[in-house]
Amino acid sequence: MTDPTSGAAPAPFDLDALDFAKQGGLLPAIVQDARTRRVLMLGYMDRAAVEATLASGKVTFFSRSKNRLWMKGETSGDVLEFRSIETDCDADALLVQAIPHGPTCHLKRASCFPEAPGSVLAELEATIEQRERERPPGSYTTTLFESGVRKIAQKVGEEGVETALALVAQDDKAVLDEAADLVFHTLVGLRARGLGLAEVERVLAKRHQAKARVSG
Repeated sequence: MTDPTSGAAPAPFDLDALDFAKQGGLLPAIVQDARTRRVLMLGYMDRAAVEATLASGKVTFFSRSKNRLWMKGETSGDVLEFRSIETDCDADALLVQAIPHGPTCHLKRASCFPEAPGSVLAELEATIEQRERERPPGSYTTTLFESGVRKIAQKVGEEGVETALALVAQDDKAVLDEAADLVFHTLVGLRARGLGLAEVERVLAKRHQAKARVSG
């Protein structure tokens, strides 16, 4: 299966392997944010809904109240951009990963589960990407991008030194504050180079796998 955050075409999905008959033709479908991993909502899909999702690139459900196919965001515009789909071990439930465009919940919350955990780093990275695209005036992040990679690199270096000094001579709060500044500026620097957390995670995964092979 492709990286769900990449936007690349998803791998072929075998609909015939799904057990629609077990639950009257409908399968529960959990939707997860492909970037932050936050659970967004639960819906139901019949075969036609899965086919429509795969064909359109927009997550589509079977609405039990409307008794028809329903594309999330068809009236609000808050669509779920499809990234990947997989089934559980019994082939009677689905996990759909998507990029939300706007709030998922009808109450205008990011998730229908308000306390659903997600990655703060991934949310920060998404905000940084938005700042780079839109360049809102008055934004510190906009100022960094407009200053160029060399200036951003200088800030990363400064924050690295300040973090190192805090580790040696300051209290825990100072260490955490400086570390947060370092992570933020590093993410900006990665974005300025067209890179992000996904690429860093792949490097770490390869290192972990290599280490596991050696120790095993």
